[in-house]
Amino acid sequence: MSATHTVTASIAGTPYQVSLSDGAHHWLADEPADVGGGDTAPAPMELLLSSLGACTAITLIMYAQRKQWPLTGVLVHLEMVVAADGSDITRIITLEGELDDAARERLLQIAKACPVHKLMSNPIRVVSGLAKAGESAL
Repeated sequence: MSATHTVTASIAGTPYQVSLSDGAHHWLADEPADVGGGDTAPAPMELLLSSLGACTAITLIMYAQRKQWPLTGVLVHLEMVVAADGSDITRIITLEGELDDAARERLLQIAKACPVHKLMSNPIRVVSGLAKAGESAL
């Protein structure tokens, strides 16, 4: 199954502050003050981690609701170490609610099947090109 997701990023005016939109929603990215940004929003790497965290939490809640399990909350802590030879992401999941060990183990398996986890666990190809002057990239 194939799906297309589109986001537009633009920068103008405020140093390093980027406006992002998917057409229906608008949000910002920025860099920390110590590298010249205004620190008005998450940095791009934190936005990447937030995608995995949000997807994990939503996937687990949806699954537990379908199973009618008493999952009352999910906390996902993410840390990424970026190195020249690759990056490592550590994801620690806290499940709230009266769940037995079997349900907890199944939810860990389900977390590994969330769409963003699957995307980040497989090769990703980035194709770049330039729009002609005065034309939209899309």
